[in-house]
Amino acid sequence: MPNTSNTQFTHFVPYESAKGEEYMNDAQKDHFRHILLAWKQELMEEVDSTIHHLQEEASNFADPSDRASQEEEFSLELRTRDRERKLIKKIREAMERIEEDEYGYCDTCGIDIGIRRLEARPTATQCIDCKTLAEIKEKQIGS
Repeated sequence: MPNTSNTQFTHFVPYESAKGEEYMNDAQKDHFRHILLAWKQELMEEVDSTIHHLQEEASNFADPSDRASQEEEFSLELRTRDRERKLIKKIREAMERIEEDEYGYCDTCGIDIGIRRLEARPTATQCIDCKTLAEIKEKQIGS
């Protein structure tokens, strides 16, 4: 069975900013392009692996318990891949934001999201303060 992919890409060298360096300069954009493309590639490989696994492992078990176990395993894999499909869409949107010089800035207040936050969550579209506030409001509304 393929291992379920982490929902975060962590195989990169953290960006080292130079003193006085402009935020979201070309070097920083390249850094995040690399992270996003590598993450997308990893997710696409997981999708391919799942397809092969489902094709190879699909069996018509005579025992209903065995069949149910296999169906549950496949269902879990497919749910994981569906989440990753949505994540791939967010990665594509982040890549578009880089090309449009909108990447790295909060959609809500417009301030810098920050290099370290973006490394932790490259698809982030809000600064930590706006995201925290949105989560508090979401809990209050109960969505």
